[in-house]
Amino acid sequence: MGRLFRLLVAGVLAASSAPQSAAGERTVLRTSRALDGRGAELRNVDIVVEGGRIASVGPGRQPQAGDVVYDLSRLTVLPGLVDVHDHLVWHFTEKDRLHVDGDGEGAGRGALAAARNAWATLAAGFTTVQSPGSPEDADLRSAIASGLPGPRVLTSLEPLSDETGDPEQLRVAVRERKAQGADLIKIFASKSIREGGGPTLSQEQLDAACGEARGLGLRTLVHAHSAEAIRRAVAAGCSQVEHGVFADEATLRFMSEHGVYFDPQCGLIFSNYFDNKARYLGIENYTEEGFAAMAKAVPLAVATFKRALATRGLKIVFGTDAVAGAHGRNAEELVYRVQEGGQAPEAAIASATSLAALSLGLGDRIGALATGMEADVIAVDGNPLVDVTALRRVAFVMKGGVVYRNVTPRE
Repeated sequence: MGRLFRLLVAGVLAASSAPQSAAGERTVLRTSRALDGRGAELRNVDIVVEGGRIASVGPGRQPQAGDVVYDLSRLTVLPGLVDVHDHLVWHFTEKDRLHVDGDGEGAGRGALAAARNAWATLAAGFTTVQSPGSPEDADLRSAIASGLPGPRVLTSLEPLSDETGDPEQLRVAVRERKAQGADLIKIFASKSIREGGGPTLSQEQLDAACGEARGLGLRTLVHAHSAEAIRRAVAAGCSQVEHGVFADEATLRFMSEHGVYFDPQCGLIFSNYFDNKARYLGIENYTEEGFAAMAKAVPLAVATFKRALATRGLKIVFGTDAVAGAHGRNAEELVYRVQEGGQAPEAAIASATSLAALSLGLGDRIGALATGMEADVIAVDGNPLVDVTALRRVAFVMKGGVVYRNVTPRE
């Protein structure tokens, strides 16, 4: 798939009309309201971009000769959004079914689908995503770094699970992922919610996997639904827990006390499955029983999210677990979190900007509108602090100083 992605990049760049920041060019973004991603609301500032980074954020100034100016004063400006759990290569085939290995689809179609998903995600305001669990992510990550329009990608490549083996085999697998270029390690420590979510790895196995990763400087993202699976992951020093539908108050406090990031989902992942049931049903564990289990899990997931919000000091980050059908709709999870989960809009935005960046180890590069940060800047129609659905209405997207979407007039 790597060569196909390279050819695709060449074609996209040849046909692209997206403005590119030239060397030495200075871009000025004029704003009336900007959210810095760290909790502050800025009024009437100019964001000056040079060399792909934010050179300054301050009071409006007279443009200088050669400046490229974008007037975003009718919009709300904020840092590019971050999704810490997204599956960019998941897609539906031309037969309108979920793609799985062995279904006869050629690599070319898979590469095109991944590119479409990447573009839809970027156009929706997500300039960085963590895409765990697919070896194909490596080619997509390289293609985007070479110019294919899409969000910055971090990936775990192939995940680890009970099938990986005993503690020593898990350590070996972690070292292999490191050598293959993984940005993090993805670990399945429980069954799917469609299969009850029970633990699948012992304490010794998790100790081995997360300990080895930590020694190699890699973060660990752990799929865990049951309270016991979560407790084992936290005790093992793992970095982040995903999903956690059955997390109780004691388990949430345990995560908080150990500084583990928590990424629950309470909306998009479920609604997307239900909306696309016919495309999934009958494939792997997507059975009628599995869909019934997901339906029962929805109120539990919302309740867990609310308990998480009430847990002092718990670091709740934003991830969608976006699969086929959900790409480009990532912000719907933020809407769910605010409208159904009761999260304050400013906290929801921070969870998808500065806090998400910290969880990725990128807090000094992305997630905030501040001098020296990567110039990842978006603008939405409306004020998301008042109406969170404004996050659906993305009018401007800049990543690394390059403008990929703009429906506002350029001076």
